Order: sequence, then structure tokens, then C-alpha cells
Amino acid sequence: MGLPRETTPDTEDCMFCDAEKLARLRLIRSENIGPVTFFRLLERFGNARAALDALPGLARNGGRAKALKICTLHEAEDEVAELKAMGADMLFHGAAGYPPLLTYIEDAPPVLFVRGHAHLLNKKAVGMVGSRNASINGRHFARDMATHLGQAGYLVVSGMARGIDTAAHLGALATGTVAVMGGGVDVCYPRENQDLYDNLLDVGCVCTEVRAGTTPQARHFPRRNRIISGIARAIVVLEAGARSGSLITARMALEQGREVFAVPGAPQDPRVKGSNALIRDGAMLTETADDVIGALSDMGMRGTVGKLGEGRRRPIDTPPPAPVPAHQADAARKLVIRALGYGPTDIDAIIRDTGCGAAAVSVVLLELEIAGRLERQAGNRVALIAV
Repeated sequence: MGLPRETTPDTEDCMFCDAEKLARLRLIRSENIGPVTFFRLLERFGNARAALDALPGLARNGGRAKALKICTLHEAEDEVAELKAMGADMLFHGAAGYPPLLTYIEDAPPVLFVRGHAHLLNKKAVGMVGSRNASINGRHFARDMATHLGQAGYLVVSGMARGIDTAAHLGALATGTVAVMGGGVDVCYPRENQDLYDNLLDVGCVCTEVRAGTTPQARHFPRRNRIISGIARAIVVLEAGARSGSLITARMALEQGREVFAVPGAPQDPRVKGSNALIRDGAMLTETADDVIGALSDMGMRGTVGKLGEGRRRPIDTPPPAPVPAHQADAARKLVIRALGYGPTDIDAIIRDTGCGAAAVSVVLLELEIAGRLERQAGNRVALIAV
């Protein structure tokens, strides 16, 4: 996994040569670069090295006065050395070993950090999520379901939280389970799950997009949840309260085209208000692991499961589009900024109203985003950020 400081000429043009891996790590670690921006930069410039070179100019064009903080080569090499010392692997989006279905979600992690048995991430998977304050019956049910899903050949994916997540991991230890962490790959959270974490390193796997050594924070968990659903073919929700984070995972699963299953519970129990609501809204009522296995088998026979990601994203290793001439970008810049507001605006509406070409609008939005003046929102919408 170690990356040398220099590359040889014959590997320089390789999509995943050492220099490009370091450049991709530097790019995602640079200021104002999230997953969506990362992929747009690769689509525009063809590789991370060219994107890094372009960042200062893009930020200036977007109206940024102070220098953009770009991760240095030394910082990236230090991070790689730290990962190597703890026996962690880096799985890059689009490279061998990266979870197949996760590749196709719009905001997939550009790189995953993995400890344990990384090959498990290529198995067909089912996510299991639910209440931290789970009942005894709920934990027993989750553990039993995970055992049966594992015996049927499925990898069980969860978030290693106390309650349902912990029960699901324990049920699938013998057959394969992966914990997606809210913090660094070397940070066990919650601390009470240290034995489970150690077991996962021995017979399972832990992974994250967060830098090693990072303590989990509240803002990390919704981002963590979209990885759980993105890896899986389906999500099973057990004992989710009305405002449970598990409902965020279920929503993300639906947006990603995954199937959502929910286990019903007694109406008097507040811990199941959310999961019962999911069933009311169309999630598949689930009483046994066989309900999940049978439904996924039917989907497979109809070809649905195999097409979850097809057509969702253009491969990022295709040649970059023709550059937008400077005069076109200059002409579009004022019109696009005038069309934007602090509330969400549909990108297609910006293209129609300004009369600018889609490529020119895309360049201007990318510049504003890198400058820290724009955020992307759900539904292909963007909004200015007050600075």
C-alpha cells in the first residue's frame, strides 16, 4: 500500500499509478472539495493531477481573494504512511476492490480506508440499521436475521452503533460483516464495542471515508449512512424511532435505488414509530430473513439488482470534455451569478434563463463551489453561500 515519492515514466499515464493515487488523496483533502466536486473536477480535467493544478485559477475565477488550502504532497505521503503503519488499505473509486454498487452513487467516497478483510466488500450485501436504545427482543431479532442473511451468502453491513447495529454484526461474524465507521478507521466508537471492533479486524472489516485518528462527530453520521446504503442491495430497518437516524439511511437507500425493508412493531412502542411509518409509506413489511432473501432473489431474476448502478454516472476514466473557451466562461459568469440566489435554484433553470451553454454554466458553478461561495443541494439545485 505504500506509495513511493517518485514514479517511473512508464507508470505516469496509468489511471491508478502511485502519483495519481497521491493526487486523488490530495484533491479530496483540499479545501472546499467534497465527493461531488471531486468527481466533477475529474470529469473536467481527466485526472487528479491536472485538477490540482487548476484549483487556484478556478478559485480566483469564482471570486476567492485568499489562497485556497491545497493538501500538499508531504501531507498526503504522511497520511499514507500512517495508514500503512496500522495495516489499513486504501480503496479508490473505480479501482479493483472498491464496493461495486457504491461506485454508482453520486456522492460516493473517492477513497475508502479499510482495516480487516477488504475482500468482503465485494460480496452482495444487505444493510441493517435501527435503534441504539433497542429492546431485548429487537436485538435478538436483529442477531438472528443477520445470522440467516449471512448463511444465505449475504454480507451484513451496519454502523457498529450500540443496539441493533451491534446485534447485526454479532449475528454475522461467522459469515462476514462490515462496519462503516463515523470516525477514523482506527477509532473504535462507541468504546464499549472494543471487543466487537477487534473481532471485525480478525474476521470482518471496518471502513470509512474519514481520515485516521478522527473522533466521530454528529455531522459524520449522515454521511456514514449513505455509505451503508450505497454498499448494500437493500436496507432492513428495525426499531427505528420517529426521528431516528435510521430513517435517513432508509431515505438515502431509496434515492440510491435500493430496496427498503422494515420490521413492524407494537404501536405503543415509540422505538418503532419510524419503522412502522416506513411500512405505511411503502417499505416491504419484513418478519423473517426469508422475506428479504426471497425479495432480492426475485429482483435478481428480473435483472433489477444487477442494474442498480447502470447509467447513473459516466465513468471517470473517460477522456475529459473539450475545454470551454475563456470568453464563453467569462460571458456566462456574470449571468449565472445574477441568476443565483441564497435559496435553492434548479441548474436546468439557470441554463434556460441565462441562455448559456450547459458546459459554460457547469464551469462557473464549479468555480463558485471551489471558491466557497456555492453549495449543491438535492435535486440538481444550487445556492449561494453568504460569506
